[in-house]
Amino acid sequence: MELIDTPANPCPPGASLVGVKARDGVVLRAAYWRPERAPRGTVVIAQGRSEFIEKYFEVIGELLARDYFVVAFDWRGQGLSPRLLRNSAKGHVRRSTDYRLDLEALIEQVLTPDAPKPWFALAHSMGAAILLDFIAAGENSSPFARVVATAPMLALRGFAASDYARALAGLMIGCGLSRMFVPGGGRASHFDRPFANNILTTDRLRFERSARMISAFPALRIGEPTVGWVHAAYRIMDRLARPGVAEHIKIPLLMVAAGDEKLVSTPAAEAFARRLKNAGCLVLPGARHEIMMERPDIRAKFWAAFDAFVPGEQFLRATEAQS
Repeated sequence: MELIDTPANPCPPGASLVGVKARDGVVLRAAYWRPERAPRGTVVIAQGRSEFIEKYFEVIGELLARDYFVVAFDWRGQGLSPRLLRNSAKGHVRRSTDYRLDLEALIEQVLTPDAPKPWFALAHSMGAAILLDFIAAGENSSPFARVVATAPMLALRGFAASDYARALAGLMIGCGLSRMFVPGGGRASHFDRPFANNILTTDRLRFERSARMISAFPALRIGEPTVGWVHAAYRIMDRLARPGVAEHIKIPLLMVAAGDEKLVSTPAAEAFARRLKNAGCLVLPGARHEIMMERPDIRAKFWAAFDAFVPGEQFLRATEAQS
């Protein structure tokens, strides 16, 4: 287990690398960083599908500069956490609720003993859906004081959003084909395509940085998802769409959605925010799916929204009272 540090993508100094063992025995790769000054709280980065800790080194550095203690980890089945199938290029999960085990273990083994409160979450796409599902299912109050979700996976776009795709996934699951790539899918990742054809970001520098990392370190590569992963994603999204489930989320939630989104549904994020008393949805015109990996002008808007929302009014008032 390691963190991959390269001149083009340097690891922020002071990283502590740990293995986090979930209740079912899967050992996740996780890391945390302490800021140089007194921490304002902790930010947990919950990455999207097929991502890895190293992809967020720039974001981690920016959070450390804001005086946050930062925790990042690889979900089961991706990054340098254990892959779940012999073909390591397959993005797979056995059950949608297995991701909850990852969060439970992270909270018990990293956050509770080491991370200063308040705890905040910065979650992207699949990570946002998993985190919201985890919070909504919780019997107690959320462990996180506030959540920022970028391009949350609340509904998909294109063929994957169709009833036919759902029915096909269900049929294939019933036939024992959960470990197959989705029809037409294979080992290639989004970063094997030319920048001009990508649907993730308009920023060439950040796109090519991720592409070079995956090319140089093939262990990071994830191709298309399996039928089982897609079925699990449908289960998570369906749970969040049920009446009363979203409303169970009481903490302040800021969703930042992409105006030029091709993978998940921006209208679904806006509709989800309207169901909650303490939620809002900011749509960034021109942004593609990976908002934190976008060009500088879009990232500046994201960070302005983040800074206005986190750590929140209560923390700021308490800080002012102590000064």
